[in-house]
Amino acid sequence: MDSRGKILILDQVGLGASITQEALKDLYYAFEYYAPKDAAVKLTTTFGSAQILLVTDAVLFHRVKRAIPKTLADNVAVALVGTREQAEDISELGTQFYTQQVIDFLEIPLSASRFQLLLHRTQAHFQQRARFDLLRREIAEQREELEKLNDIGVALSSEQDIGRLLEIILSITLEITGADAGSLYIIEEKPGVEFDPSSPFKNKQLRFRHAQNISREVPFKEWVMPISTNSIVGYAAISGQPLNLPDVYALPDGVPYSFGGRAFDQSLNYRTKSMLTVPMLNRSQETIGVIQLMNKKRDFSIMLPEPDEAVNYILPFTHKDETFIYSLASQAAVAYENRLLYDSIRTLFEGFIKASVTAIEARDPTTSGHSERVAILTVGIAEAADKIQTGVFRDIKFTKQDLQEIKYASLLHDFGKIGVREPVLVKAKKLYDDELRAIKDRYVILKKAVELKYTKQKVNYLLEHSRNEAEQFIKALDQECYDKLSELDDFLAFIIKTNEPTVVRSEGFEKLKELQSKIFIYNDDEVYPYLTAQEAHRLSIPKGSLDERERREIESHVSHTFNFLKQIPWTNDLRRVPHIAYAHHEKLDGTGYPLRLPKDAIPVQSRMMTIADIYDALTAQDRPYKPAVPIERALDILHYEVKAGKVDKDLFDLFIGAKVYDLTTQKQEA
Repeated sequence: MDSRGKILILDQVGLGASITQEALKDLYYAFEYYAPKDAAVKLTTTFGSAQILLVTDAVLFHRVKRAIPKTLADNVAVALVGTREQAEDISELGTQFYTQQVIDFLEIPLSASRFQLLLHRTQAHFQQRARFDLLRREIAEQREELEKLNDIGVALSSEQDIGRLLEIILSITLEITGADAGSLYIIEEKPGVEFDPSSPFKNKQLRFRHAQNISREVPFKEWVMPISTNSIVGYAAISGQPLNLPDVYALPDGVPYSFGGRAFDQSLNYRTKSMLTVPMLNRSQETIGVIQLMNKKRDFSIMLPEPDEAVNYILPFTHKDETFIYSLASQAAVAYENRLLYDSIRTLFEGFIKASVTAIEARDPTTSGHSERVAILTVGIAEAADKIQTGVFRDIKFTKQDLQEIKYASLLHDFGKIGVREPVLVKAKKLYDDELRAIKDRYVILKKAVELKYTKQKVNYLLEHSRNEAEQFIKALDQECYDKLSELDDFLAFIIKTNEPTVVRSEGFEKLKELQSKIFIYNDDEVYPYLTAQEAHRLSIPKGSLDERERREIESHVSHTFNFLKQIPWTNDLRRVPHIAYAHHEKLDGTGYPLRLPKDAIPVQSRMMTIADIYDALTAQDRPYKPAVPIERALDILHYEVKAGKVDKDLFDLFIGAKVYDLTTQKQEA
C-alpha cells in the first residue's frame, strides 16, 4: 500500500485491533498503522519528511524519545498512554506539550472514539505545523527581502554619480526578478513649456536613459518620448501603478496602450513576452521615472535562444516581483531625487562661490581670473602629489572630496579683500589718483604764479624805465622765469617717476626732503608747498605702492577671508576650507602672515596654494603696477623663496617636474 503523504501511526503500547480498526475506518486515507512489532523498526528506518504519530507508554517516554532520529524530530507528534495516577506522577507534564512534541495524554482503558479524537487532533497538529512552517518561511523571505532592500538602499544612497546610480538601479531590478532585459526612463521638463496644474504631464517628457539585455547586444542611444497612455511606459507613468503583462504580443482587450517594439524585436531576432513596468514614485507620490523589465527567466544567467524556442524559457512576472520592484522603484526614486537635490545644492553652492569671486574681482578688475588660476594650479599640484607612491609624497593622498575642498579654498582664498577699502585695494602707484591730480594742479598754479610774478616785474620796470633801458632787464627776467618753470617741470617729472612702485634710491629720498622743504610765496599771503609732508611720505615708500599701514590693511584680507568662511556651515568633507585659505600667506620660516605659523602648523594644501598664488601673481598679464614676469623668471623667483626657507622645496620641485604651471599657460592661450 502506498503510504506517501500519510501520517504513520507507530504504536509502541499495543492498542489492540478493535480500537485501531474502528478509529481508522473513516480515516484510512490519512493514516497508516504500525503495530508494536514493526513500530520500533519503522521509527529508526524512516527518513525525509514523513509525519509520525508516536503512541508510547507515559512512563517509558523519556527512554523512547532518545530513539527518535534527529532527522524526524520536528515531524513527530507524541501521544502518551497511561493511568491517571501515572499522568500525575509525570513531573512537568504540561511542559512536555511544548518542548517534546507531546500533543495528548490517553488514559487507560482507552476507547476507539477517544483514539479517533487523537487522530483528528494529530491531523490538526500537522496542519497547524505546516501553516507555521509556511509562515516561518514567509517571514524569513520577508526578512531577507527587507535586508536586501536595506542593502540596496545603502548602495543607492552611497553612489554619488547620477548616471552610475541609474545603471545600478536597473541592474539590481534585473537580477532580483531574473529579467533578461530592462530599460529605465526619467521624466524631465520640456524646454520652453510652462507647467499647467490641470495637466501636470503637459510640460514633461520621458527620456530613455539606460537599457540592458543579457541575451542580445543592443545599441544604446538616448531619446525622448511624450508621456501618453498610448504607450505602456507612459501609462505606468501617468497612472502611478505597475503594469504586469504576461505577453505583450497578446494584450488584454480595451486597454489604451499598445506594444510598439515588434519591429525592434525583429531587428534583434528577439521575442519580448512578459513585461513588468513600474513607476518610480518620490516622497510626494509623483512619478519621476519608470523601470521596465522584460522576459522573466527561470535562471537569470541563461541566454535566451531563438524567438520560437525562447518562449519556453520565459515566465510571467509574479505578484511578488511586482510588489518588490514597486518598493525598490520608490526607494530608487528617493535616492535619485536625493542625488538630484544634492547636485542642485552643489551647483547652487558653486554658483555662490563663482558669484563671490566675481564680486571680489569686480572691486579689483586688475586681478580678474586670479582666483580661478590659483585653484587650477593648486589642484594640479595636489593631483600630481597624489599620483606619487614613493618618497615624501607616498603618504599624501587626496580623495575626490579632498580635491573639491582644495578647489573651494583656492577659489575663495582672497574673498576677504571685500573687506579692504577699495582705494587701498586697487592702489597701483604710491600716490592715490586724487593726490597726484592735486599735485599736478598745484604745479599748474605754481607755474602760472611764477609767470605772473615775472610778468608783474617786467610791467613795473617798463613803467619806470624806457624801452631801450628795459630790454636787457626783461631778457634776463625771461630767462630766469624759464629756468624756474623748467625746474618746476623737472620737480613734477621726478614726482611722477618716483610715484611708480619701484625701488627708491638714496638720492631720491634726499630730493624728496628737498622738495618738501620748498615753498612758493605769492603776494606775501599765498604759500604753495612744492610737496606736502603726506605726499612726501607716500613717495618715500621704498618698494611697491603701499606704506606700512596700507600693507597691514591689505594683509588683513586673510583674516577677513577666514572670518567669512568659518561662518559657512561646511560639510565634514569640506570642513578644512577656512583653515586652508587662512594659511596661504604663511611662510615656512615663520615670517608669513597673519599668524606667523611655523612649518609644521601650515597645512600641506596651504603650502601648495602659496606656490600657486605667488606664481600667478608674478606671471599675471593684467597688473597695471608691474609688467608680467616671464615663466622662467617667475620660477627663478620662487626658487629664491625656496632657498630662503620660505616655500616648500618638495612641492616646488613637483610644481616644476610635473609642469603644473603649464595648466594656466594653456588656459590663457586657449
